[in-house]
Amino acid sequence: MGITAAFMVPHPPLLVPEVGRGEEKKIQRTADAYEEVARRIGALMPETVLVISPHQAMYADYFHISPGTGAKGDFGQFGAGGVRMGVSYDTAFVKELCRRAGARGLPAGTEGERDRRLDHGTMVPLYFVGRYLKDYQLVRVGLSGLPFPMHYALGKCIRETADALGRRTVVVASGDLSHRLKADGPYGYQKEGPEYDRKLMDVMGRAAFLELLDFPESFCSKAGECGHRSFVIMAGALDKVQVTPERLSYEGPFGVGYGVCAYT
Repeated sequence: MGITAAFMVPHPPLLVPEVGRGEEKKIQRTADAYEEVARRIGALMPETVLVISPHQAMYADYFHISPGTGAKGDFGQFGAGGVRMGVSYDTAFVKELCRRAGARGLPAGTEGERDRRLDHGTMVPLYFVGRYLKDYQLVRVGLSGLPFPMHYALGKCIRETADALGRRTVVVASGDLSHRLKADGPYGYQKEGPEYDRKLMDVMGRAAFLELLDFPESFCSKAGECGHRSFVIMAGALDKVQVTPERLSYEGPFGVGYGVCAYT
């Protein structure tokens, strides 16, 4: 069946109540949108969930795809070690994706894993998805320092792989927006921060995906964005596919932008 839907989501660990301890209520719109995304994924019953995360192994000139048969992780880094999860990887999907990327001349593969544990860019989405979907396999894809068009091309390989295997697949692009929205935020204020978030949410709300390639990297850097390359890979996975976009939420009360969009 191939890719049935895709979702853009943020990954603040404080969305997990055991981490947030009440702070999650300050981003209730994001939490509500996340629940809606998870419900939709559960209803689609995908065989494979592919998560694109900025926080797994990232190299300047190589796309890392998690190897092995599975992985585990917890939120101990954020003071909630009792919140744990384990996943099984779709090894056939990973093998075919690596093959197709190689055929396109893309430097992508399963070498160079630094830490087998799940990262929070993967675990936050799966925390919500796990409430509605239990029987699935995961594919975990990282970013690189390579140009945006190469990320888009990797996305095309993802779609081709899902089609070739007949895998009912959902793509989740994990990534926060600007980290420079407020003077008291984690990285202070830069005028490019709010500008990036406005522009990004406009593009994603219209599913005008090719416009993602026109964002100057210098502008993205000044904005302190996190997920742009995740979103570009997802866009490539939806290349030439007619989608219905839906903007579910946006907010940034802590100085970091959190956007949620759905594509069916």
